[in-house]
Amino acid sequence: MAIFPYLTPTEQTRLTVESFGGYDHRPACPEGSFFEAQNLSSRHYPLLSTRPERGVVRELEAPGGLIGKDALAFVDNGTLYYNDLPTAVTGLTAGEKQLVGMGAYILIFPDKVYINTENLTEHGSMEAHYSCTGSVKYSLCTAEGTPVSDPARSDTEPENPENGMLWLDGGGVLHSYSAALGLWTEEAGVFTKLELPTMGQIPALFSAFDGVTISGCSVESMNGEKLIYALGGGEEQQDYIVLVGIVDETQIQENASISISRTLPEMDFVCQCQNRLWGCRYGLQGERLVNEIYCSALGDFRNFHQYLGLSTDSWTASLGSDGQFTGAASYLGSPCFFKEDRIHRVTVSAQGAHRVDETVCRGVQKGSGKSLCVVGESLFYKARNDVCVWQGGFPQSVSAPLGDAQYKNAVAGALGGRYYISMQDGEGNWSLFVYDSALGLWQREDNLHAACFTQCRGELYCVDAENKLLLAMSGREGAAEGSFEWMAQSGILRYFSPDRQYISRLSFTMSIESGAAAAVYLRYDGSGAWEKAGEISLCVPGTVTLPVRPRRCGYFQLRIAGRGQMRLYDMSRVMEQGSDI
Repeated sequence: MAIFPYLTPTEQTRLTVESFGGYDHRPACPEGSFFEAQNLSSRHYPLLSTRPERGVVRELEAPGGLIGKDALAFVDNGTLYYNDLPTAVTGLTAGEKQLVGMGAYILIFPDKVYINTENLTEHGSMEAHYSCTGSVKYSLCTAEGTPVSDPARSDTEPENPENGMLWLDGGGVLHSYSAALGLWTEEAGVFTKLELPTMGQIPALFSAFDGVTISGCSVESMNGEKLIYALGGGEEQQDYIVLVGIVDETQIQENASISISRTLPEMDFVCQCQNRLWGCRYGLQGERLVNEIYCSALGDFRNFHQYLGLSTDSWTASLGSDGQFTGAASYLGSPCFFKEDRIHRVTVSAQGAHRVDETVCRGVQKGSGKSLCVVGESLFYKARNDVCVWQGGFPQSVSAPLGDAQYKNAVAGALGGRYYISMQDGEGNWSLFVYDSALGLWQREDNLHAACFTQCRGELYCVDAENKLLLAMSGREGAAEGSFEWMAQSGILRYFSPDRQYISRLSFTMSIESGAAAAVYLRYDGSGAWEKAGEISLCVPGTVTLPVRPRRCGYFQLRIAGRGQMRLYDMSRVMEQGSDI
């Protein structure tokens, strides 16, 4: 009987990665994460999967901005579209717009135009300008515009007064006489009625309690910043306005040239909070250098100069911090204004005594004002060197996995707890990253240059600035883009372990759709050349295991790439014991 030697099988160990960590562009990229990636998603975590196909909603000519209301609204080629139909808001200036929602209204800046989405026939300018030339009559009246007789004028009380008689003392204070009390009482306000040579223009442009600027009046006290207490006019009625002030007697100004304007301040960034419109400005406001925060009257986005001494008044605050504003957002019931090195948070008071708090910290990077986005209950934004999350205290960085690359000009949106941010690197290349706030994982999708994002009806919409396309990011609307290429590249993997075990085989378990394909490439010892080590394609959907045998080396990197939808379930290494040689 022949005797053969007994061969002891080589000891094998299998190490399996079943939870994938996403994009990590740091030199010490952990196993299960990927140093480079394209078109991947964490939506099926712990699996690694491709992102959903996007939907191409429509092609655009000259995109200007997006906002989500009950339906999607966007600006294209100077026209506002709502629910995919053009509105009467046309002739908008070229360039990017800030679209702000306030109730049913859409407010468009810097054009200062509004439209009511519940009644699309209600639209126009937030500002109003009126001018007239002709005869203007000035006379005393009540706050409602009812004429009153000219008062007696003297330094002392008139003798034998009658009930209701008016008396203007030497100090310019108006009094009325009460026969029942036998007393002169000071009138709370003195009003003047200006009757203008037009019919119906004033009511079409202005409303009661509008804060306006008036010039051209022969009665000097009527010029300047004033408040309209009452107004009227029509096709058969001459226009008039009622202002605080007094005239010595009823008088007529011939050949008058009167102008009345209700204006909004120039604002760098705008947001809506607690039924007010808020804005900020660093720079020239007319001929004046300002560093200010503004808010409109309560519920009235047209009035930034309404001062009645009430809690509902407009409001302005000057700041002492230096530097330009870089962004604005409404967060936790407060309007927040950002500079690169601080956050100004306004505490809104029900009594109108609003307060500005200042936190010196990482603010929004200049040029990245559109990166401000609330995800869940947290505010995310692009700072100068980080992507930060802020919850009301000090911001915290969440962008360490993005590595040392410096990004700028960030634009962001949010959907389902994920923060989508499109940024430009130092070489001018764009990347779309997605941060899953629940998992704390980053993924890189592609080179999308987003001009703006907005969420509407459970979908995230984006304007592709380079291709001028309106996209639905999760593909719930529009024509499907079709299959796309994807890729995941590991960090550096050691071929030998410290105890001389080596990798004899790699295997990848994945499912791919019909007509999709996947391949594995290896690069050895940093040679720069990628070698195909295995590939698979299916005619029908299925789950496959793709084995790969790396050759002997010091270290290597692997790249999984393909086209079509894919889910990677696990990645295994089979380790065998090697010799000391």
